[in-house]
Amino acid sequence: MKLYKTKENEVYYYFLKDGSKRFMYRHFYYDMFNKRREKSKSGFKTLKEAQRSLLETKVSLLDSDIKPINNDEITVNQLMDLWFTTKERTWKKSTKGNYKNCVNVIKKYIGNYRLNKLSRTIYEREFINKMFDDGYKGHTVLNRHEVFKAAVNFAVEDEMLDRNRYSTIRVKFEKDKNNFLAPEQLNVVLKYAKKHCQIHEYTSLLTIAYTGARKGETLALRWKDIDYNKNLIVITGTRDIWGDRSPKTKNSFRIIEVDSIVIKQLKLYEKWCKEIKMSFGEKHKKTDLVFISENNTTFHPHYPNTYLEKVYKLLNNDKIEIPRINIHGLRHTHATILINALVPPTDIATRLGNTLEMIYRVYAHSLKKVNDGSAAAFSNSLKSHVKSI
Repeated sequence: MKLYKTKENEVYYYFLKDGSKRFMYRHFYYDMFNKRREKSKSGFKTLKEAQRSLLETKVSLLDSDIKPINNDEITVNQLMDLWFTTKERTWKKSTKGNYKNCVNVIKKYIGNYRLNKLSRTIYEREFINKMFDDGYKGHTVLNRHEVFKAAVNFAVEDEMLDRNRYSTIRVKFEKDKNNFLAPEQLNVVLKYAKKHCQIHEYTSLLTIAYTGARKGETLALRWKDIDYNKNLIVITGTRDIWGDRSPKTKNSFRIIEVDSIVIKQLKLYEKWCKEIKMSFGEKHKKTDLVFISENNTTFHPHYPNTYLEKVYKLLNNDKIEIPRINIHGLRHTHATILINALVPPTDIATRLGNTLEMIYRVYAHSLKKVNDGSAAAFSNSLKSHVKSI
């Protein structure tokens, strides 16, 4: 795009493909680390609009009281703010929300430390260890540690620091290897869900359990993604508190073959959805989200967790002991059942939308059990033959 100068400093004009004229501004300034930065905005139809927006930007920068500081004076607070504001435009909404939360926690624990005074020992004691002391789970601590390392790498690349002294710190914790159910236990959970939950609640749990899909992928399903004739479900997106977006990875785009039990339930559930839509004066469409509530609203991303918790309370009331899992545990259950059924890991990876490496890493414990059992079974099958030799 070719820019032309106007009489107003830092304001330019350019032409769109249809020949129409537009204005933009490019304002250069120096941040707190004395690094040259730029703020720009385009699309203005008039010169006055661009001038007004440029003035507002300049005032905003003055209000933020940006003062150059020496690299030796940089605090964790300042680094996290600069890293976040510089990188946020490249992130998806969900990533941005996660990072924002991480930044706030990092600033809470070690924000006032100067980076050049924050030793590895202080970092582990005041940040890693204290988060564990405050009850944060291992995966959460690891996530925040990774975010801090990314911010420090940014500082190194921008020559604020000479190296990342925290890159080799490992967050060690006992991973939960029991977040899955045996087939007979899953049957009990689904039986209770069918008996005591509403149809939309039960159908969502059944779909997650029988497909192994991530919760967000299930909530993003639309009726056009379900092929009743071929017993197939197509995964094309995911949905969470930040809305709909593309799936987690390229591998997540996939077609899942499902059992007739799921197809039968989805057909029954779709009739219920049509009745709900009709009661609100709406017409059921194939582009509608599959999972809605009795109030004709889309599922809140936390709903499946709530429904599973509801089932566990009912089981507890009836004194039926089933290992407690979270909603993601239904996905792990699906994978573990496939592993025990000797389904090839490559097929499991394709079905779950994971890489083969991920399957081996996450389900190494289950795969080892299968491998050990296979060796014993092979040996036992040959005992009679060996004796006859």
